[in-house]
Amino acid sequence: MSQSFIRLSEVQRRTGYSKVWIYRLIKEQRFPQSVKIGSRSIAFIESEIEEWINQRIAESRGEVA
Repeated sequence: MSQSFIRLSEVQRRTGYSKVWIYRLIKEQRFPQSVKIGSRSIAFIESEIEEWINQRIAESRGEVA
């Protein structure tokens, strides 16, 4: 599993979600939390995003993740 950071734009590309929708899911605790990497910068842990995507795929196919 990768412990690399990815930026919000990459998360948007991978999920197809808008920035507003991602922040809404985070607020509802339905999406991996961001990590503060600077005074005005955030990122996401790549492995957490990949795991979240894989869970959505499994759920849509009726599989248990």
